[in-house]
Amino acid sequence: MTAVTRFRAAFLPALVLAGSMLVPAAVRAGGAPQSTWHETEQTRARLVAAVTGTGTADMLRLGLEFHMKPGWKIYWRSPGDAGIPPRPHWDGSENLKSASILWPAPERFSVLGLETLGYKKEVVFPVDAVPMEPGKPLAIKAVIPYLTCDDVCIPYTAELSLTLPAGAAEPSQYAHLISRYDAKVPRDGARHGLMLADTAALSPKNPAKGEMLISVRAKSETPFSAPDIYLEGPEVVTFSKPHVTFSDNGREARLDVTVAGVKDLQGGAERLVKEPLTATLVDGLRSAERPLTLTPGAVAPPADAPALTADETTPAPQPNLWLFVALAVLGGLILNLMPCVLPVLSIKVLGVMGHGGGNAAEVRRGFVASALGILASFMVLASGLVALKAAGMTVGWGIQFQQPWFLAAMAVIVVVFACNLFGLFDVALPDAIGDLGAHAVDAGHHTGPVGHFLQGALATLLATPCSAPFLGTAVGFALARGAVEIYAIFAGLALGLALPYLTVAVVPAAATRLPRPGPWMVRLRQVMGVALIATAIWLLWIIEGIMGLRATGGLVFGLAVLSGILWMAGRGVTPARALVPGAPIAIGVALVLAAAVLPATGGDAGRSAAEAPLRDAAKDADIRLHWQPFDETRVARLVADGKTVLVDVTADWCITCQVNKRLVLNQGAVRAAIADGRIVAMVADWTRPDPVIAAYLAKFGRYGIPFNVVYGPEAPDGIPLPELLTEAAVTEAVARAGNVVIAKN
Repeated sequence: MTAVTRFRAAFLPALVLAGSMLVPAAVRAGGAPQSTWHETEQTRARLVAAVTGTGTADMLRLGLEFHMKPGWKIYWRSPGDAGIPPRPHWDGSENLKSASILWPAPERFSVLGLETLGYKKEVVFPVDAVPMEPGKPLAIKAVIPYLTCDDVCIPYTAELSLTLPAGAAEPSQYAHLISRYDAKVPRDGARHGLMLADTAALSPKNPAKGEMLISVRAKSETPFSAPDIYLEGPEVVTFSKPHVTFSDNGREARLDVTVAGVKDLQGGAERLVKEPLTATLVDGLRSAERPLTLTPGAVAPPADAPALTADETTPAPQPNLWLFVALAVLGGLILNLMPCVLPVLSIKVLGVMGHGGGNAAEVRRGFVASALGILASFMVLASGLVALKAAGMTVGWGIQFQQPWFLAAMAVIVVVFACNLFGLFDVALPDAIGDLGAHAVDAGHHTGPVGHFLQGALATLLATPCSAPFLGTAVGFALARGAVEIYAIFAGLALGLALPYLTVAVVPAAATRLPRPGPWMVRLRQVMGVALIATAIWLLWIIEGIMGLRATGGLVFGLAVLSGILWMAGRGVTPARALVPGAPIAIGVALVLAAAVLPATGGDAGRSAAEAPLRDAAKDADIRLHWQPFDETRVARLVADGKTVLVDVTADWCITCQVNKRLVLNQGAVRAAIADGRIVAMVADWTRPDPVIAAYLAKFGRYGIPFNVVYGPEAPDGIPLPELLTEAAVTEAVARAGNVVIAKN
């Protein structure tokens, strides 16, 4: 078999394994509530629904989805100097009392002195539909005139229809997509740490031209990046792009907007003062909106604001892609220390030991191949996430661990590794499997380049359920943006995770100067094998939580059969040796198919929705008693009653989540506050795919877990906590949210 053939045979299973996370999401796309596309040469539009049935709710969430070809745009509700926004008419709908469209924050387009506001590429307008009779079928008919522009402008009218049947209002495929854009709808800004003043100064600028100046003050808990403000007022006046100055180290901004056309307004400046104005502040993904009252006179800063100085009136530094790439590199480097990656590193440690007294060029090739395996796997994952995001499906860090077929495949690979390290077999496996193990580490039997490559790929796949410092920030930034950012951030993660491998490749003496392999290596191999068995048990524990005990027992039996075949083959049993070339692949495929089919066929389908959070929350009766299943609508009611609520979004496969619970949430002062009722604790279990939880994360711009947030009377929109919890972080957030004091241990 040639090297190229061996490479294809070995790499194809890993590529299919990493990319197969797309299949279930694509299969679920069928049958989701949606209208047909209204298509033109420049645009596409359709209606989608966040639920599959009308249920009994008084309000149903829909989405008006637009896609524009490169260069073309549509407009915001106040388009600026030109443009016409989409204005749906709902005449002809059945059982529809009202429908209100929500407007995600737009971007500004400055062309030839004209300022317009709108959207390019794609946008989804959330729509709140109120049925006349809840629980009955809802038939939506929408006639939507809109204008799309590039070098020229073309008006179109889309006619769309969508029917929601009576029945349970289960989340649809589009729930996450709609929630992602709902998170971009400007509100009061509290969730984003923004505060926009409700009064602004109106002062003369150029009376001859009918120009005035509106000066608005804004504050931010973190330094501003590139703030912009959109003002809406009388139609005869126009508002310029703001001139922004900063103080308080970039945490306070003054935005000066020129108002043109005041002389054309009947009553002039006096009329402008009396007109209702709306201000929308946008800073990257953050936004805030509120009514604005104008006060004639000079700019009056708030009493607690320091005076602007010459050094402080320059634009604040703007975070850019490279900053987040640097964070991704750091996060990837730290990821090497997380429990998810340690089993694979154990195999690499054996490889390093086996190179003692070896050839430097061979060492360099092996570690470069591992680094390339990491990079290739991250690019496959990035491509999958880009495709999922483009299809409007759930995206997130580690979501493939929600799929039992993926977990079963990983269990097969890990068990084969462990059997090899325990010495159960030393016969030649197929190239795709044989090169994976750290087999025969004595001189002359090092793992080949393909094996090193696939070790790097496996390290990547096992790393994805783990979180590390800087990782959540970088991944959240990437998944909230486009394909370029996703590929750049994932390349940074790959570089960070591969840095130890690249270091040995640059300095191969770190491996070749180690003692030569000897009998001591047998004991080391066995220790590393125990680490892999622990990983397999962890994977099976996750599968049991998803599929149930009976199905997991079948998987364990299959793995035991595989181990037995490998053991007999290693002892020279001829029939077993004949089976070995195809046994791992055949049994692996059988386990994967079983894991994929059994949940769909009912039977022992694992935890019920009510039991899932309680199993995940804790292991003892006292803690189970005080943790409740997540219910976002109930959170709002509890906060309205003056309660403080802690939400923990977690999963069995998220090791960092388990660490947070063991060290912070289920210990000490936090546990005591939950037990005595000062904190209402809710747990959202994301072990299995759940569009409700995915949509909830999207509202905070998060695409991975762990994620914890504290709500209270002083923070009704929630205070997100860091990925790695500390008791101090939780107690401080609880105090800010509801004035609940937790005595620290």
